[in-house]
Order: sequence, then structure tokens, then C-alpha cells
Amino acid sequence: MSSTDGDSTELADWDPQLTERLMGVLRPVVKKWFRSEVRGLELLPRGGALLVSNHSGGLIPMDTPVLAVDFYDTFGYGRPILTLSHDGLVSGPTADFFARIGYIRATRDNAAKALRSGSVVIVFPGGDYDNARPILSANTIDFNGRTGYVKTALEARVPIVPTVSIGGQEAQLFLSRGEWLARRLGLDRRLRIKYVPISFGFPFGPSVFLPVNLPLPTKIVTQVLAPIDVVSTFGEDADPATVDAHVRWVMQNALDELAAKRRFPVLG
Repeated sequence: MSSTDGDSTELADWDPQLTERLMGVLRPVVKKWFRSEVRGLELLPRGGALLVSNHSGGLIPMDTPVLAVDFYDTFGYGRPILTLSHDGLVSGPTADFFARIGYIRATRDNAAKALRSGSVVIVFPGGDYDNARPILSANTIDFNGRTGYVKTALEARVPIVPTVSIGGQEAQLFLSRGEWLARRLGLDRRLRIKYVPISFGFPFGPSVFLPVNLPLPTKIVTQVLAPIDVVSTFGEDADPATVDAHVRWVMQNALDELAAKRRFPVLG
């Protein structure tokens, strides 16, 4: 997550009416197809909060839709839940739509301003590295060394709210992140695309990058955990690497607990 002073928070673009209509469309998808459950929303503090989550599902991640449906059902549309997003999602022809439903460019400046406004902001530190992880690492918390979210929380003086989700990485059989293929095709240099997920699914079998297969009806469970006040726990001059290690430890323990209760892949 970088800091770019010229970026606006795009917060003013959020459209609660459009968001409410979209939730009406998404609700049957996440509740019927993915049988989603979101637990622990009562732990969210008032005011700004930085939700730090693992990321699953390849190019069709359901983390934000699953969380957003329950968030708005619980709290209404008085304040947005904003998602820090890759440039490709919030630029070009899709920019206006995603800005209106709460996706903002992933810069520290954007995030800090949104958090100070009292918004709930979701960040997926692992990004595309995380959501393309192979199925054997589906229940592993790995941000690939990224700790920028800690600096964001410190700058905005808001708590970090660890959040874990299970099931989303079972929507396809992810075989490889495809780093080597991205390099071979030059996508890392030309388009800043470092991973080309290789997966197997239904009904077309093998898939490279493009999500041609129907996501399996995997049960997705999201658990919101107790907020972490970074300053009171680690001090004003908290070391981001130390805070990150603690956050990941908390998240890994919670994800292990969810995994232990999951009886079968996809079925839940």
C-alpha cells in the first residue's frame, strides 16, 4: 500500500442507494449459493476501523460481498464499508461503479482519510499473492511480508480488526499462483500482474487466469475478531513487523479453529 498525496479518498463517491440495491442482488448469491455466515460483527468499534483479512477466490473473490451483506444488514447504510482495491478495479470503465459501491484506491493517504471519516475500511494485505494461493495453503495466513496496513492504522490512530474467512479458496481447485507464467508473458513488466492463477474447476476443467469455471457452492464462514489497539498494545513507536507478526498469529489461530470445525471441503 503506497502513499500518494494527489489521490482523493473517493469517499464522496459512495452511493448508499446503489449499494443497497446491489446488496439485494448479492444477498441470495452469498446466502444461498455460498451459505455464508459472518460472525463477530458486534466486536466492531464505533468510528473508523481497519479490518485486516485474508483474501480468497482468485479473480472472483467473495470476501467483500460476504462481509458487506451482513455488515449492512446489521448496521444499515449510515456509514460505508470501504475496500482498498487494486488500481485495475478503480480505473477505466469500471471505476465509477466500483467507487459508488465503496471500492477505493489502495494508498495509505486514501485509507487514512477514509478511516478518519469514521468509515470501516477493509484491507487484504496479501492481495493477489494471497487470493491465488494453492489449495494446500488454503488455510494459511500469509501476507507475503507486507506490513503497510500497520502504518496506516498508526497514522489514522484506529484499531486493527483481524478478520478471517474460510471456504472461499475451495470455489476452485487452485494449483499454482503462476508467477513463472506472468514473468514469461511479460505481464509483470507491462501490466504489474505478478500472478496468473492456474486452477481446475467445473464445467471446463483447467483454467489459466480467466475465471471460466463456475465457482463451486463452497460454504464461506467469516469471523471478525477482537480489535487490536496498536498504540496501547505496542506503543507510539510500534515496529510494524512486530505488530504484523502478532496480527497474523491471532488470525492464524482463529483460522485454525475454523478449519478444525470444517468437516468436508466445499460442504463445510
